[in-house]
Amino acid sequence: MKTILVVDDEPKIVQLLRDYLERAGFRVLTAPNGKTALALAHSEKPDMIILDLGLPEMDGLDVTRTLRKDSNVPILMLTARSDETDKLIGLELGADDYITKPFSPRELVARVRVVFRRMENYSETQHGDPPCCRFDAGYAAYACNCRGS
Repeated sequence: MKTILVVDDEPKIVQLLRDYLERAGFRVLTAPNGKTALALAHSEKPDMIILDLGLPEMDGLDVTRTLRKDSNVPILMLTARSDETDKLIGLELGADDYITKPFSPRELVARVRVVFRRMENYSETQHGDPPCCRFDAGYAAYACNCRGS
């Protein structure tokens, strides 16, 4: 069973996500802030993180920066920040997907499954770059945002 860490400071959203993700067959861990999220990510090694950007103590962008120093865990950003600049920054920092609030929980579960399916397809083929790796000529950088890469 895959484990997903949901990081959001809004209890209603956390409960909604827990309900939908558990019904879809995932184990769900939760964290109300960035510091707790980093501790859980380190100790529990979740298979994916669903991350709000507007968190107390440490925002989601700082959490992403910290995670990307030593982890390729898939990150799906779920946030009220709908400005294109926020989306681009989140994706450039290493998020694998970006969903704005309000959102459809069914669509979110579908997107989670897509990321896992992409990772599994790469594991099965074991050749070439995984589909979540990319070369960005504008930044002259090569980035991989999935486990096992």
